Amino acid sequence: MAQRHLDPPTGPPAGPSAQFPVSAPLSARRGPEEQAGAPTGDALAEYLRAQATEFLRSLRAHRESGAAAGGAEDPGEAALALRRSARRISGTLHTFRPLLDAEWSERMRPELAWLSGTLAREHACAARLERLLAALHRLSGSSALPPQPAGAARPAGGPRAQQAVADRGSMTVGAAKAGALLERQLTLARTRAHSAALGALGSSRFHAVADSVAVLASEVPLAPAATGADLRPAADAAGERLSDAVAALPLLTAGHPYNAEALVHGLSPDPAPHPQDGPWHQVRLLLRLHRYAQEVLYGEDAAVDARLSAAGQALNRHRDASEAAAAAASAARTPRIAPATAYALGVLHADQRHEVEAARFAFQQAWQKQTVGTL
Repeated sequence: MAQRHLDPPTGPPAGPSAQFPVSAPLSARRGPEEQAGAPTGDALAEYLRAQATEFLRSLRAHRESGAAAGGAEDPGEAALALRRSARRISGTLHTFRPLLDAEWSERMRPELAWLSGTLAREHACAARLERLLAALHRLSGSSALPPQPAGAARPAGGPRAQQAVADRGSMTVGAAKAGALLERQLTLARTRAHSAALGALGSSRFHAVADSVAVLASEVPLAPAATGADLRPAADAAGERLSDAVAALPLLTAGHPYNAEALVHGLSPDPAPHPQDGPWHQVRLLLRLHRYAQEVLYGEDAAVDARLSAAGQALNRHRDASEAAAAAASAARTPRIAPATAYALGVLHADQRHEVEAARFAFQQAWQKQTVGTL
């Protein structure tokens, strides 16, 4: 892939976000060599077949790991790979839908999204509990959680969750009770998510999805217009949607550390007091679609860019901290808990909202570098 050099912005900024030329790196000028070798529908078909094959391989590994205790692959890793391929197929169908059979594509996309979302909930609950218990230890001044020895059994909440439960004696009473409450609530949520995932994988709905993916592995239903079509306009459109969404973010505010913007509405009685998180979550999804589109054009290895990767990691941390803060706030609304427990949960909520703000700052820094750098 040829490098794309970006011109620095000229003239005075037109608004708060104008100092960050977000659209330039996503639809940058192409050199003559890029014009000559435009990826076509064949590249799209090849990518979808590869992802469908990975889906089927991951499904087989997941079944084998579940059938025997000593399976060759961890079921969690197999489920992660299954979700990964399902997300890529669904995202590719969305970005390049004009080049695919419309009826088939519109039928497949929501089913793949349903599967990916269902499989993600169990892992999300476990990761959230581990994150919150680690934060409670840090905030209470306890020693760092030691790593688990190799081969040790993993509890429901992960090694950090196990150690946090075992080491509550070094925590304050409020923090220890807050940790116990979070463990009960999130372990229950994880158990329900696990049951839902097992039910989904055994359902006729899932079998229909798997059958469709199996067909996709050998035959991609391209539209007649895909023959010889240049894939780059559709990929550029995905990049421009990302650029527009980033331009709508308060990047100027996020560029100042400790701006307290993420703490606004922190004392609201509303169970969901942070509508400001929504646009950032949307940018995360659009960045993922942009990355998948680049993979279709140039391959997974060639599509990796360190600055965009850093931006994506910051948005992942933003999502994790936002959801962890919501879990702490939900636990604090439990009836008849002790004041010390409620106080610890309040401190934990504020800590995670600070993590949200830190993630926004990290994204702004990564995005500013990638808009004025070289892809």
